[in-house]
Amino acid sequence: MGFLIIGVLLLALKLGGIGFFAELSWLWVLLPFGLATAWWSWSDDSGHTKRKEMDKLDDKRDKRRKEQIEALGLDPRKRK
Repeated sequence: MGFLIIGVLLLALKLGGIGFFAELSWLWVLLPFGLATAWWSWSDDSGHTKRKEMDKLDDKRDKRRKEQIEALGLDPRKRK
């Protein structure tokens, strides 16, 4: 996501003709978009994205389970 934000900023500065960026080569302006594409491609191919999604789902499940156990009064730590 960072590459995409940098790319949009560089593109806006280039098109706006602001200072140093107006004279910057288009290669440097478009490079962050290529890096973002490469990152997303690697992330999907390696399973990194899916693992992060599964971790979020596991955290939600664990939180929901803990809340339900506490609501039922079955938490063994609170009995002692």
